[in-house]
Amino acid sequence: MKRAARGKPLTNPDNRLFAAIDLPAALGLLTRLPVPVDGAAATARGAAAVWAYPLAGVVVGGLQALAMGGLLWLGVPAAITAALVLALAVTLTGAMHEDGLADSIDGLWGGWDKARRLAIMKDSHIGTYGVIALVLTLGLRWTALGLIAGAGDFALVLVVVAAVSRAAMVGVMAALPHARDGGLSHAVGRPAPRVAWVAVGIGAGLALITGHVGLVMVATVIAVLWVVIARAKIGGQTGDILGATQQLVEVALLIAVVSALD
Repeated sequence: MKRAARGKPLTNPDNRLFAAIDLPAALGLLTRLPVPVDGAAATARGAAAVWAYPLAGVVVGGLQALAMGGLLWLGVPAAITAALVLALAVTLTGAMHEDGLADSIDGLWGGWDKARRLAIMKDSHIGTYGVIALVLTLGLRWTALGLIAGAGDFALVLVVVAAVSRAAMVGVMAALPHARDGGLSHAVGRPAPRVAWVAVGIGAGLALITGHVGLVMVATVIAVLWVVIARAKIGGQTGDILGATQQLVEVALLIAVVSALD
């Protein structure tokens, strides 16, 4: 829903299901790609535009696949290719999802009550829990990408993983209320069910047509577990929780992919 700067609902929210600004707005928010975005139009759309998150994932995953293919063609070993592709992914998103993961793990497990957990999540400093979470997830992603690169069948897989993990973000946005009166997630708003279903449908559709439908089930299980944890710990979601959703689902999907390799 369209919201004013101070969090008050505006009188004329843009409730169209689709708008031309939606994909540029998603790319402008979720990536560091130099995409021209009409700020006023994007703000007016708010949460109505989040159906395009998985399409932003398609762009990110596609760029990763192109980089992986190019590096392997040049003869770069799979392990080094995986490290460079991982670095590209972090650069493309400005590490915003990794930051959300670290803040979420620090806060959810470092505080004794909701207020303290939210305070820790808002703090720009990183704690032990966050460092451990980043080391583990980056290590798992690197290992998985190396195995996928070595197998050679990676183009569609990387696109599907990137799209489905971002569709999961939208599902969590719709499933949970805002945990605080402020922040990026609150500014964007909470998507209507139909918007969330479009995002989920895009991710599931890509998985289905590429033969990776099992990844939808994996993403659903991880997202539901994360919703349960976030609701129990802070009573809702924040931008950090959403970033962590993307990371946790991506790791789970990559593990599922490499587990299925011959």
